[in-house]
Amino acid sequence: MSLFNKGLRVASYNIRKAKGLDRRRDPMRIVQVLNGLEADVIALQEADLRLGARPGALARNVIEAETDFEIVPVARNAVSLGWHGNAILVRKGMKIGAVTHIDLPGLEPRGAVRVDLPAFSFVAAHLGLMRRHRVRQLHAIAKAVEGAERVIVAGDFNEWSPHKGLEALGQLNVHAPGHSFHAARPIAALDRIAMSSGLEMRDAGVVQEGPARHASDHLPIWADVV
Repeated sequence: MSLFNKGLRVASYNIRKAKGLDRRRDPMRIVQVLNGLEADVIALQEADLRLGARPGALARNVIEAETDFEIVPVARNAVSLGWHGNAILVRKGMKIGAVTHIDLPGLEPRGAVRVDLPAFSFVAAHLGLMRRHRVRQLHAIAKAVEGAERVIVAGDFNEWSPHKGLEALGQLNVHAPGHSFHAARPIAALDRIAMSSGLEMRDAGVVQEGPARHASDHLPIWADVV
């Protein structure tokens, strides 16, 4: 039985470098939220600090000891969790295939990361603040996954419109599980999950309970796919 026949939960969470609405940096609060997602694959944004060598906002040994996830090796140094702040966590024991770094055009340095997992490719992305840059960035992602049979793209798309600005993903179906920003008063569906045709989303949502309400300025999103 394939992974998709059994069902798969994917999630995305902009953790804001583990800095909560109370201005405290609390990695264990983020860990609580991650464990509560019950996901198989998670895309993280702002997973690394911005200064110096960009150390991870969550310690690797804490993820290994306190969660059921493994860190996909997308970082290009020994201290970061991700690349351009994008990290991917997968359920322990899941086979991890090739990793690809996708340069994203725009005014500020941006990137996305792709990992080939059993039966599908997963892309984690954090798009720019300006729509004209986001359109070019989505074109770059679409080109990077050409030829892949099954694709899921998850991340902070930074797009306030429910309809415009996403056409560049072409044949991928883009889903907004709900308003995920701002955590104190969710008014925008900035966080999205896109998937290729043939994949079915059975359920999806935004976590608005528990520590997720104040652990970051974004709320995590999730989707169950078969």
